[in-house]
Amino acid sequence: MVLAVLTKHLDICLRHTIFLFATVLLAGEPTNAPQPVSTSQYGSARVGANLNEIILTPGNVNVSHFGKLGAFPVDGPIFAQPLFLPALTVPGKGTHHVVFVATEHDSVYAFDAQAGGAATPLWHVSFLSSGVTPVPVQDLECPLISPEVGITSTPVIDVSTGTLYVLARTKEHKGVLGDAYVQKLHALAVTTGKEKFGGPVAIRAWTRGRGVGNAHGAILFDARRENPRAGLLLSQGRVYLTWASSCDAGPYHGWAMAYDAHTLKQTAVFNTSPDSNDSGIWLGDSAPAADRAGNIFVVTGNGLFNAADGGHDFGDSVLKLRLDRGQLAVAEYFTPFNQKELNANDLDLGSGGPVLLPDQPGPYPHLLLAGGKGGTLYVVNRDHMGGFHSLSDAHATGTWQFPKHALFGAPAFWNGHVYVIAGGDVLQDLALHDGRLELAHAAASPKYPDAGATPAVSAHGTLDGIVWAISSFDWQRAGPPAVLYAYDAADVRNELYNSEQASARDRAGEALRFNSPLVANGRVYVGTRRELDVYGLLP
Repeated sequence: MVLAVLTKHLDICLRHTIFLFATVLLAGEPTNAPQPVSTSQYGSARVGANLNEIILTPGNVNVSHFGKLGAFPVDGPIFAQPLFLPALTVPGKGTHHVVFVATEHDSVYAFDAQAGGAATPLWHVSFLSSGVTPVPVQDLECPLISPEVGITSTPVIDVSTGTLYVLARTKEHKGVLGDAYVQKLHALAVTTGKEKFGGPVAIRAWTRGRGVGNAHGAILFDARRENPRAGLLLSQGRVYLTWASSCDAGPYHGWAMAYDAHTLKQTAVFNTSPDSNDSGIWLGDSAPAADRAGNIFVVTGNGLFNAADGGHDFGDSVLKLRLDRGQLAVAEYFTPFNQKELNANDLDLGSGGPVLLPDQPGPYPHLLLAGGKGGTLYVVNRDHMGGFHSLSDAHATGTWQFPKHALFGAPAFWNGHVYVIAGGDVLQDLALHDGRLELAHAAASPKYPDAGATPAVSAHGTLDGIVWAISSFDWQRAGPPAVLYAYDAADVRNELYNSEQASARDRAGEALRFNSPLVANGRVYVGTRRELDVYGLLP
């Protein structure tokens, strides 16, 4: 009896601690203790800002005091953003701050985040086995992720249960039975890498529709064609996964699916183009977003749009999805007035991901940012998204144009400012007032390649803001080193540091496209083709 009472009391205390910890994270209150980075862009709202960085400041991030500390070797390219958990007790190895890394060779690593690099991982798991390989790039008809495709989307961690969710792609060789393309959702213990909740589970789904690839009115999920480029989302006990394609190799559709985070049971499926095709959910290196009410926000790419006429196809649109009686349904949407032009000219709105801003003063407290290859950044009222208007974008609260520049990934937001890097452009700082944007500052250089960049901000609350970004390469060529940049967030014309200033000491590994830096506990982590580079204050 006494043991039962004590056990119940400890369970209540643990739940209370987790609740308080989650409340602090949701409120965005800065703290001096290292905080977890458990999802893409530092939170489900995807604002791209770590407000708990007390070590790195504009005063000490410079070539004299800051640089490359080392590199963790890995077995494949790192397209997914690394994640971070502080003070994690690893069985038999003590307590460590841990950085988690996923690769295209279908591996997940847990490294001691404070090590200088080249350290043995605390644990490493591979999803490969005899007859099971990553998907060869030639099988996907798209060269942008090569030479193989395994784990591309950023995983997500449930801090309350200590679970790392990973979506992995493999090719299974079955001899005379042929080959099968498989995608599986894994749930790994953050302390050991062992599978949890009976995982992994294979991704299977279907929806009713007359669209491309349907058979007798049913569209099946195609594990070969569907590319999970966007990161995973954890919201209200469910893991959300989304898909587009590889280089528009079809037939394909946009998919969103929900899985129970504790059982891995599929709970809901949504298709963006059930009666047509395409409308993929790409989002670059960003991810679907969620608000506190559990609404899910995604952005779609090229495809037919007919929802304004009573149809079910949502090309080039921002969607607010809501669970309704076990189904994901569109609660509201925003579609640019020139959607047909965007679709005809391969100017996907969904090349960029949604950013849900914290509550704002003025007439529009709940705003969303989204921009795509058409070069327009839209400010949308999440409480009344406006649907579609054929003559103008007056249903957006504001827009900002990047002439002849495409937007990929997502902006970052801090202190009322939007930091955005379009393809072929410099970092721009846009001030937000009453739902409208105006230019505050623009960096003098460099001009980023055609993929632009998804920036991240580190700060201690409203102080000591730094904008970080990784320059990659133009799509026509590969091979140059990644370059890590740091700017003063108060005035981005002041470049604080770049990793080529002392290239012999600080040069990063080979660049990839759409990569985002992880800033955590005084260090900056940069994923490259064969290593995770670690930057921080020099000894």
